[in-house]
Amino acid sequence: MDYIKAFLVGGIICMLVQILMEKTKLMPGRIMVILVVSGSILGFLGIYEPFAEWAGAGATVPLLGFGNLLWKGISKAMAEDGILGIFKGGFTASAVGVSGALIFGYIASLIFKPKMKK
Repeated sequence: MDYIKAFLVGGIICMLVQILMEKTKLMPGRIMVILVVSGSILGFLGIYEPFAEWAGAGATVPLLGFGNLLWKGISKAMAEDGILGIFKGGFTASAVGVSGALIFGYIASLIFKPKMKK
């Protein structure tokens, strides 16, 4: 049942983003920023954590989950280091995910030899 919930929640998030892309003139980069900021705001309000516990990977894997991860890192670092936590908390919390994306992206570029379109 956990897989079905995760699939449905992730699918609904993707469906809403697809509708946003088709019905507005927003560029994909701006939509990505909206998702990350929305995840941070929902985390700040205390709404995202219960939702993520219920939905599982369907809520934590999309960009909403990344925004919530940044918020959790910042709030933890602010509790420990004060105002300086604003600057280091997000980096500390998301370092493994960002590093993994960079490393695997680089490996994929070596294997598949990407070329610029003319």
